[in-house]
Amino acid sequence: MSLIACLVFFITGWQSEPDSARAFRQDTLELAKVEVHAAALRKYAFGQYVRTLDSDRLDQLSGYSLGEVLQQETGLFLRQYGSGMLASLSMRGTSAGHNALFWNGLPVNSPSLGQADYSIFPIGGFDEVNIHYGSSGALYGTDAIGGSVHLSSDLDFNSGNELKIGTLLGSFGRWHQQVSYRQGTEKFAFRTNVYRNYTANNFTYKDWASPGTPEKRQDHARVSQIGLVQDIAFKISRKQTLKANLWINSNDRQIQPLLGSAVRDVQEDRSVRTVIDYAFTGEKFTWTAKTGISSDVMVFNTERNQTRLFLLGTSLDYSFSQKWQTLAGIRYSHIKGQLATYDSQEQRLELYQATNFKPWQNLGISMQLRQLIHEGEAAPFTPSLGVEWAFLTSNRWNWQLISNLSRSFKIPTLNDRLWVPGGNPDLNPEKSLSKEIGLTSKAKLSAFSIENRLTYFHMGVDDWILWLPNSTYWQAENVRSVVNQGLEYFFKGQFKQGRNSWGLNVDYSMNSAINQSGDQGNPLSQGKQLPYVPKHKIHTQGNIQNGPYKIYIQQQWTSERYVTTDNQSLLASYNLWDMGLTYAFDWKGKLKGNLGFHTNNIFNVDYQVVRLRSMPGRNFQFNLNVVL
Repeated sequence: MSLIACLVFFITGWQSEPDSARAFRQDTLELAKVEVHAAALRKYAFGQYVRTLDSDRLDQLSGYSLGEVLQQETGLFLRQYGSGMLASLSMRGTSAGHNALFWNGLPVNSPSLGQADYSIFPIGGFDEVNIHYGSSGALYGTDAIGGSVHLSSDLDFNSGNELKIGTLLGSFGRWHQQVSYRQGTEKFAFRTNVYRNYTANNFTYKDWASPGTPEKRQDHARVSQIGLVQDIAFKISRKQTLKANLWINSNDRQIQPLLGSAVRDVQEDRSVRTVIDYAFTGEKFTWTAKTGISSDVMVFNTERNQTRLFLLGTSLDYSFSQKWQTLAGIRYSHIKGQLATYDSQEQRLELYQATNFKPWQNLGISMQLRQLIHEGEAAPFTPSLGVEWAFLTSNRWNWQLISNLSRSFKIPTLNDRLWVPGGNPDLNPEKSLSKEIGLTSKAKLSAFSIENRLTYFHMGVDDWILWLPNSTYWQAENVRSVVNQGLEYFFKGQFKQGRNSWGLNVDYSMNSAINQSGDQGNPLSQGKQLPYVPKHKIHTQGNIQNGPYKIYIQQQWTSERYVTTDNQSLLASYNLWDMGLTYAFDWKGKLKGNLGFHTNNIFNVDYQVVRLRSMPGRNFQFNLNVVL
């Protein structure tokens, strides 16, 4: 399927009505175009929420990491081990390994660790970020129990030439540089992008682990990153498109020590990823073929660990009519790991199918099925069923009832099964059953536009894998059963009058993640909230725009987090405020771009996301992006 067309569909669909409601209102010709090119990411996800982050905002934050952007721009919680250090995502109260990350459709969670470090994915490496909230294993496969994040590269034919130069300067020695050149003709499009990020991270902090809590300056947290992204697309004919993406990334950092510790660890991360996509589009169908390779090397001090993933897949997306569409595919993965204590390789084969049924204009039903064969053994069968019903529609209002029921799973990681000592080859896959129901509304009243989305979810995860101590070492075991339930609320409001506009965005999440079984050796953990899962998080952003000028202020409040499984120790809540001013300029169409000044942590709050890991106080940043 054409990824370029998919991106266009994502952007245009989000700017007006909810995706399904928009599909309900389209005439026959427009619906056929959307159905032919739309990806499973939205097309076959009735009853679930797929969110696209604002592209202009991503452009202004090009010197940031993916983890920083998700923390600042959404209500999601990331467990940050310091500025520029490991950042792992938690969605709907799940662990870091229960959220899948994709780059242009290639899974990039570490096969050995089972999770991704969101601090080493620079925003400059891609154009679009989509977040799929909730269980989505039937669509994407292993790891997508709590949700998934999708990174995409965007290329346009007939776009002419464009040279973009960007820089960001900030407190604590932060300096980002990026140069990008793209060209698009009728048949050919490409983009070359190089970037460099550096920060000394020499901020001051209070050492709560030392007597008298003296103020110290961080002297071992430097981060340096360079990378190259190459995107190429070729229109073979009116119906055939070939696209290739290459991403080379290198990240070196000093690991910020715990408060009171004198340890001086260092880590190097090297990755090479490439994807090739072929799409043939017929009158009622799109046939696609994909192949990709992801090679990751991590050197911690002197210990070297390398994993490689090779992927080959194909799918057919067919529209029988306006009422029926289906997607069927097969995907093969070969994984090889050369870790400090073992060498191993494994095979995975996945068969999947998704079907949309729209019996009426205002009702959409989607069903997905997936079966993974792992080393000759069948993983849990993974079905999903979603419904969206637009029960009240008019020129001004649109109300929808949404619901989804789905199963997901996670294959034990290489380390879980094979690490010496402690790996357990007899582990079962983790599996979940998720239910959600919600209500969405959208209103257009004169100069006002308002969107609301409220979702209640309930999820049970069984055979949760933990590393627990035994007589001589730690070992991986299926010991935990967890029930996650909570609420998600999203609000987006805007008022426009001439050149002026006012906007307000609100994200709120409530997560109750209760350990039902207790952990081996610690019965006091039964019935307790999981560690580092905040029960509440709220993120708000207000902005005022006058022509090219825009001022914004944003706030994020994160509730207390328990540090131990028995909930006897906790970290205090924290409330952070940021603000900034941006200016978009265009000089006679020959020189355009934007500049901005940002203040983070305005009130200089002393806080910790993870215990004994200090975070920066008030800091300032200036960015400039020029397009020629």
